[in-house]
Amino acid sequence: MRLKLDLHDIYNKSRDLDQALHDIIDEAEATKVKTVEIIPGKGSGALKKRVLRFLDRKDIKARYHRVEKDSRNFGRVFVHFKH
Repeated sequence: MRLKLDLHDIYNKSRDLDQALHDIIDEAEATKVKTVEIIPGKGSGALKKRVLRFLDRKDIKARYHRVEKDSRNFGRVFVHFKH
């Protein structure tokens, strides 16, 4: 099973964006999902950078195993968990 978070609808709402990212990490841990797919979209790349900065925070980084940037689709990031 994989969780998916599409950020197209909330890309310009800073508080909603952070909350959505927190919620998907919480849900992945609670349901013991192995992979979360985050879709910031292609655009200018600013949203993807913001997502990667969020995932690189010390408190968040401790909660997952690794991050994989999709080599075939620039607008997609996978977060892998070890439960």
